[in-house]
Amino acid sequence: MSRFTLDQMRTFLTVVRRGGVRRAAAALSLTQPAVTARIKNLEDMLGCALFDRSAGGMKLTKRGELLLAHAEKFEHLVELVQRDVVDPEGVEGRLRIGASETIAQCWLPELVSRLHEVYPKLEIELNVDVSTDLREALLNREVDLAILLGPISEYSVDNIILPGFDLAWYTAANPREREGGGGDLTRPVMTYARNTRPFRELKELLYEKVGADVSMFPSTSLSACFRLVEADIGVAVLPRALGAEYVRAERIREFDPGWVPSPLQFTASYLSEPKSHLSETAAALALEVAELYAAGADAL
Repeated sequence: MSRFTLDQMRTFLTVVRRGGVRRAAAALSLTQPAVTARIKNLEDMLGCALFDRSAGGMKLTKRGELLLAHAEKFEHLVELVQRDVVDPEGVEGRLRIGASETIAQCWLPELVSRLHEVYPKLEIELNVDVSTDLREALLNREVDLAILLGPISEYSVDNIILPGFDLAWYTAANPREREGGGGDLTRPVMTYARNTRPFRELKELLYEKVGADVSMFPSTSLSACFRLVEADIGVAVLPRALGAEYVRAERIREFDPGWVPSPLQFTASYLSEPKSHLSETAAALALEVAELYAAGADAL
């Protein structure tokens, strides 16, 4: 009998975890025929069917269940070898990172730079999205590391708490004369996208402190929010770390209405199973970079 390969084992595990060939092909960046061929070759090698193929999808046979248990042990052993034996400079492959826009505009470039220093041959794929979508992408194994508003309360996910981001209120540097001044909270309030935790929390606070007639302008682009404030379209409550540059350039200014939402809490989250030394290392590096960024921001 020929020996099976690492690629065949990874493909088999991916098909099982993703629930089919199509999703496995997308996760592995392969064509569906290539994934099918790997599974067929593995079955031919073992002399048995691993999947029961029916209209209802692919379900493991009894032999497939047995192989799954061994394959997971084999995968764990490979991770231990990569962690303890392989020189980081020789590590190849792909690391898929999903990050919120706040992180992307702050310290994500520094994280990528650090990862390239440790793993020069590693291919890094970035996806910037809202936290709700990043959570689903991580649980669906479409990203390996999610840096998002967390933590993710799932038994299968490990979360590393990152330094938070203080929020501040902003208005135009030279707002037009109006009743209430530039910091009038009855004006449109620019903030995070509608399907995010910061939007929901801000909406509840505005209803409580200003009233139900408050006008909110949610946006997936924080840069657009700052530009709208600069143009005196409205006010905004956004991360101080991102607003500092605009304030220094005297394009906008902070104001104090007497209250501000709680700081944004981010986590570096990754799946605990299957264990991935690469994801763990990237999450630990994310914490180091975030702490250095926070220390620098505090010094400003």
